[in-house]
Amino acid sequence: MTGMSLTFDAVREEKPGPKWAARWRRSWPAYEAWFVARGGDSGPTRQESRAALLHWMPELVPVYDRLVLIAGGSDRAARFLATWSPPRYLGGCSLAARAEGGEVRLVRNYDLSPDLNEGLLLHSRWTGRRVMGMIEFLWGLSDGINDAGLSVALAYGGRGETAAGFGVTTILRYVLETCETVEEALAVLRRVPSHMAYNLVLADRTGRTAGVELSPGGGIRILPQANATNHQSGPTRADRAAFTRSHERLTHLNGLEVAPDALTRSFLAEPLLQDRYSEGFGTLFTAEYDPNERSICLHWRDEKWQQSLDAFVEGQRVVRYPSGATLAGSQAHPWPAPDTIDWSQAAQIDWLAVAADYASGRGQPIHCYLPHHSSGAAVPAACG
Repeated sequence: MTGMSLTFDAVREEKPGPKWAARWRRSWPAYEAWFVARGGDSGPTRQESRAALLHWMPELVPVYDRLVLIAGGSDRAARFLATWSPPRYLGGCSLAARAEGGEVRLVRNYDLSPDLNEGLLLHSRWTGRRVMGMIEFLWGLSDGINDAGLSVALAYGGRGETAAGFGVTTILRYVLETCETVEEALAVLRRVPSHMAYNLVLADRTGRTAGVELSPGGGIRILPQANATNHQSGPTRADRAAFTRSHERLTHLNGLEVAPDALTRSFLAEPLLQDRYSEGFGTLFTAEYDPNERSICLHWRDEKWQQSLDAFVEGQRVVRYPSGATLAGSQAHPWPAPDTIDWSQAAQIDWLAVAADYASGRGQPIHCYLPHHSSGAAVPAACG
């Protein structure tokens, strides 16, 4: 089996303009397919979506309006970009923050299929504050840092239910656009509802760190340690805990006794580092945030890429991933050439069905779960 690859771009654009427009044109077809397939057209109206944004996160409305205009102004694009009660989406990830003796680090592993990540590190100044982070849903963030040194990262909370609230990536954008400290960020998280269960880890230049569980529809719980994987406390069982090895990873994180500047090494090794790329669960990148330097260092197995708010250099890196071994008892499948697959349909995959198949030993490479992959075979019935 051959491997997979993901192109990472570092882009600087102070206000949404031609660079963001180019990214929209490239990524919108896949996002639109996901939005339609998951019932987005029957969700909140354009007017309801903007009104929610105006009520909960008014500072973002001028940016949102500009993005909608650049995107062409369609009703569907406006509702998608507002992320108010959107279709559900899943993911992996491990998160931790440490502070000691003036040193502070927030580190995250981003675990998913290479075909389902933007690969975009964006340096912007949309509301007057400089923000740098990994883009999700074209303007939200999976992790990032601002010019005050506040950093934050997210992980899926392991529960599939949804409620009235915003997509968490937009909430992270809002936190970094409006807050300077962990305490200010916690106040926002208590106030602004998330539409799904997510776990966050935060750190700032003072050495304050926090782990937070977000509940669908609003409400947070502060964790005893600034560590998080893909399940939450309480009686509700996580959807994919065995598949993602969430409990194993969190136990490892909670037992780590390392200095902040040594934290990243633990994320580049098992059990935190994941290599099951063909199963849709591999570590795409490790991001190391330094609030004092206001920097990010993206790590992969064989290289790293250093960027900071004060010394940001646009560029591109192509990262290649090995084909992860299939689980015991599952059938091996050849991996087709990337240019024969319509990856624009990948966002329609039902990841809960994928997890169920692998848990039962019937797993297949992710391309087999596309609505129509190159062999012409239909999607497995379990994929819906």
